[in-house]
Amino acid sequence: MEKSSPEKLILVTHEPGGVACIIINRPNSLNSLTKSMMTDLARIFKSLDADDSVRVIILTGSGRSFCSGIDLTAAEDVFKGDFRDMEIDPVFQMERCRKPIIGAIAGFAVTGGFEISLACDILVASKDAKFLDTHARFGIFPSWGLSQKLSRIIGPSRAREVSLTATPINAEQAERWGLVNYVVDRSELLNKARQIAEAIIKNNQDLVLRYKAVINDGFKHDLTRALALEKERAHEYYDGMGKDYFKKMQEFIAGRNSSKPSSKL
Repeated sequence: MEKSSPEKLILVTHEPGGVACIIINRPNSLNSLTKSMMTDLARIFKSLDADDSVRVIILTGSGRSFCSGIDLTAAEDVFKGDFRDMEIDPVFQMERCRKPIIGAIAGFAVTGGFEISLACDILVASKDAKFLDTHARFGIFPSWGLSQKLSRIIGPSRAREVSLTATPINAEQAERWGLVNYVVDRSELLNKARQIAEAIIKNNQDLVLRYKAVINDGFKHDLTRALALEKERAHEYYDGMGKDYFKKMQEFIAGRNSSKPSSKL
């Protein structure tokens, strides 16, 4: 089943097993984002987060590039007005999304597109992928997290060079610096993303959601506070367990050891 925005600039496909694939679909403009596309993307992430049938989300772009950022011909319309409305902010909605988000990056991920890629939980890149921050070049102040996230991933010195010089990071560098998880041929990009999604889906859905949250939330704190956060949530989790849960756990283990995998846990 396929759904799309009225303009078909953001496509959503629902695949077997609980995978939803979002495609930024404006290839003739290198998938640059208009205000309506940003709104659409935000609402789609919010909707998929609330959809119990969706367990993993894959985000990619059509054509030659992942996303070349915000369409600068409509920059004033984007940066003024309801710019602070978090309901229509795609990165905010991605960060709120409980489901794991896998970014499948081919071609350029530029500025806003770079920031959207950093809002994914796992990144797979094609060999021709390039990550580029042009905020300084065009006089645009970052507001989707690039100034803070990139330095935490690749280190502050590298991040300063990338952002202040507007120098692209190629796929090989991105993998070496820990920015992406895998680099593959473009033809294998979505297959690799789906393999990761399938591996996630095999696990306990409730724990996957909780585990993503504690990793992402803990990363915002120093190690001492992050360890305390893990302990707090572990106690909360175990306090909520009853006999039925342990029975389901045993059934799940039995199912994994048989020819019929269980998805009940």
